[in-house]
Amino acid sequence: MTGTIEIVRTVADLRARVSGWHAEGETVAMVPTMGAIHEGHMALVRQARTLAGRVVASIFVNPLQFGKNEDFDAYPRGEARDAALVAEAGAVLLFAPNAAEMYPDGFATTVHVGGLTDGLCGASRPTHFDGVATVVAKLLLQCGPDVAIFGEKDYQQLLVIERLVRDLDIPVEIVGGAIVRENDGLALSSRNAYLSAEEREAAPLLHAAIRRAAAEMAAGQTAEKALQSARAAIEAGGFRIDYLEARDPKTLEPLSGTVGAARILVAAFLGKTRLIDNVPVPPQA
Repeated sequence: MTGTIEIVRTVADLRARVSGWHAEGETVAMVPTMGAIHEGHMALVRQARTLAGRVVASIFVNPLQFGKNEDFDAYPRGEARDAALVAEAGAVLLFAPNAAEMYPDGFATTVHVGGLTDGLCGASRPTHFDGVATVVAKLLLQCGPDVAIFGEKDYQQLLVIERLVRDLDIPVEIVGGAIVRENDGLALSSRNAYLSAEEREAAPLLHAAIRRAAAEMAAGQTAEKALQSARAAIEAGGFRIDYLEARDPKTLEPLSGTVGAARILVAAFLGKTRLIDNVPVPPQA
């Protein structure tokens, strides 16, 4: 036990706890994470607590979703701190397997979700979503929760997981959690820790630019013109843009001209740190 949360490290122990709760008539929610817990993760746990009687958080830095020369080795880790924070937010069980438990010798299966993974982060990180889909399918089948919560900051990932669950008939409800931001608008992310003081000061410009573009599109400006203005502002702020696009909020198909509902999605490097963000069109109040 760590504080008020129990830690299990094997699939057998996880299933024993969850099946016991289900046998008692309890509902179970899961919040999968890669650790480096921040207020965004804690908000997901608190949301899960409103949807189910028991909340399971998981921490696993999944090697399959990191490409070559990405930050797998440098990704922040700190189990004791993370366990205390998810417990504070309302989780009662932490699943913290090692790589051998998740991918034992001879593991040879991956899950690929077509279509939704072709562009955006899927274009610049071509193996990323196969790694995400594989580990999420495993976690959901290992835990068997009634509901699982994923943050909208990773909007493409959320849609991929919804499709995965629907296509494979995994009996779990997928719920999105709203993006949690700093007071200056920067979306919370574990990778924000990589930013220098100067970069952190510049980082909120990313959200400001896409929010302004969303407002312009909602007022009738074409997607092309709104994104052109946003691109200029982002690049002037010192970012190197990976992608900046307006997409259908359900299918992620590219949009052009005057649009109704849309999602503006961006990924951009500030120094060596890759930041992602998204906003709906029309923008939320």
